[in-house]
Amino acid sequence: MATIRIGETNGSDEFEAKIVQVNRVSKKTKGGNKRGFSVLVVVGDKKARVGVGLGKAGDVSTAVKKGTSYAKRHLITVPMVRATIPHEVRVKFGAAEVLIKPAPPGSGVIAGGAVRAVVEAAGIRDISSKVLGTKNQATNVYATLEALKRLNNTQL
Repeated sequence: MATIRIGETNGSDEFEAKIVQVNRVSKKTKGGNKRGFSVLVVVGDKKARVGVGLGKAGDVSTAVKKGTSYAKRHLITVPMVRATIPHEVRVKFGAAEVLIKPAPPGSGVIAGGAVRAVVEAAGIRDISSKVLGTKNQATNVYATLEALKRLNNTQL
């Protein structure tokens, strides 16, 4: 996974973008094959805000810009207790099933690649997770985002 720093130079609104998946796609057309790329990008400020975007374009850099732009427009705020989440959540999203649990301070991020990208971008430092469904990274990223949306601070 590649990490890209995006934002203003003064650091007030700086985001970190992680490229989770790059797919080369092609389409049969009358004049031959039309090639393109789809890029899944996770954007976060490490201060409880995170977003996911899918960008599609003829080259990777344009697809990354489109995905980053979409992710920045659709940010969610994650409720946090110290450096972890308030409670356990289990979410089924399509074929993906993700379980995320709060962890004691100092335990770190115990998560696979797709879940790790999302929770690290959100700034969560102590969490335990398990991907139970598919191995499809894109679906697992969306399932993790849905799990973070379902968190609430009322169960403290």
